[in-house]
Amino acid sequence: MATVVTWITESALEILQVSGITLQTVLVFCTVFLLAYAVWNRPRNLPPYPAGRVPVLGHILALGRAPHLKLTAWRRQYGDVFTVRMGMEDVVVLNGYTAVKDALVDRSELFASRPPNYMSDSTVGFGKDIGFAPWGTKLKQKRRFATVALKNLGMKVGPGSIEESIREEAGYLRNRIAEYDGQPFDISDDLRVAVANIICSMVFGKRYEYNDKTFRDLSTSVGNVLAEIVAGQIISAFPLLRFVPGINRGYKKVLEETLKIDKVLWDEIARHRENFDRENPRDFLDFCLLELEHQGKVDGLTEENVMYIAKDLFFAGTDTTATTLLWGLLYMTLNSDIQKKVQDELDAVVGGSLPTLAHRSQLPYVNACLLEVMRIRPLLPFAVPHATTQDVKVQEFDIPKETQVLMNLYSLHMDPAYWPHPDRFDPERFLDAERNVINKPESYLPFSGGRRVCLGEQLARMELFLFFSTLLQSFSFKTPEGASPPNTAGILGFSLKPQPFKLCAIPR
Repeated sequence: MATVVTWITESALEILQVSGITLQTVLVFCTVFLLAYAVWNRPRNLPPYPAGRVPVLGHILALGRAPHLKLTAWRRQYGDVFTVRMGMEDVVVLNGYTAVKDALVDRSELFASRPPNYMSDSTVGFGKDIGFAPWGTKLKQKRRFATVALKNLGMKVGPGSIEESIREEAGYLRNRIAEYDGQPFDISDDLRVAVANIICSMVFGKRYEYNDKTFRDLSTSVGNVLAEIVAGQIISAFPLLRFVPGINRGYKKVLEETLKIDKVLWDEIARHRENFDRENPRDFLDFCLLELEHQGKVDGLTEENVMYIAKDLFFAGTDTTATTLLWGLLYMTLNSDIQKKVQDELDAVVGGSLPTLAHRSQLPYVNACLLEVMRIRPLLPFAVPHATTQDVKVQEFDIPKETQVLMNLYSLHMDPAYWPHPDRFDPERFLDAERNVINKPESYLPFSGGRRVCLGEQLARMELFLFFSTLLQSFSFKTPEGASPPNTAGILGFSLKPQPFKLCAIPR
């Protein structure tokens, strides 16, 4: 093999010398050719490019560390529809309620697919899951099956609901926080464990103690993957860079942590096979094993699909809800007057018992606070990237089939045309003149929408209400004495997270 490579190299150099061409000339020629090809091959009626595009990298450098802010600023200059160049790929960005709703909701099927993304796809089996799989019959079957299974396991309001499990976990979380005895601490890990336990009870059929090493290692691995997926996006733009030492650090870290998560999931699947009761499925994995035997609802479902779908649920059901709660507590520490209004309402309606979902309609201000948290800091500012399922026209522009499309939800939630003084935390936005909650205002899509709307939206809303109301009923949250107030800018990784901060939970 080495002899063949040597022969090819020597022959190429000999040809260059005979032709009087230097290697540098060839490299320049290839670069110019690739750039010219990219320009000539560009669809003729795509939306315009903003300024700041450079050869090869496109707009990657111009977007910086806060692309949601940059894209929203570009909207004011270039309009609701424009194109950014990510490496060698054109990505269409839709901004504002009219453009996003048209694509995401009104013409949802035309934008329902997913673009390839090497970093993300390497963690979810290149389309073998639900969240990142391309649109098609198999995906629709898997989504339908997962939704029905989760409803059977309690993702609903009323008889058979998972409410009691969430209330029980909220009690464990309350006891855990009480152990800090009012001293400064970082609550993020405890929130993540509490929320993850709800998913674990539905998917695995069990919960974990807060200090369980396997569980904490699993949660850490999930956090590391979500952080490194975004940090390593240069690999998605240029997949060959995954072979370059140094540059591929993030990619290697994702693979390493993904293997740890996969092992836990495969072990759980094996454990479920050993104790499988076909007449009484206990959890999501049991429902999947039953489907694997009958193949009645999902054509060609495999055990590998089951592992990746379970991973989807664990990723999506842990990070987003826990981070929303973290933002909620951050804004409570910054707005003691709003925190007191929440607590006064809870005291008047709930009293000394633990909050229930039956109280939700009687607690408009609590609900308004949660809605405002999801508005001012949308967890996924661009949702999960979409892709067109066929050629489609947006405004006067032509978008080819399989083009990646970003829905800039941040631009909806921070639009002063719908939200006066959008940077101000103000729950009153979500209350009408009679103090009733405005649940579905315009320019507000915290769970995305359309065909790829968040699968666990109902579960997330249940968790957010019960955890938030239980914590605010039990504690007053404040910034530690002498510490700077927490920063609200956030850090954009897979989701928009607060910068690390500590708080004090004072028992009430």
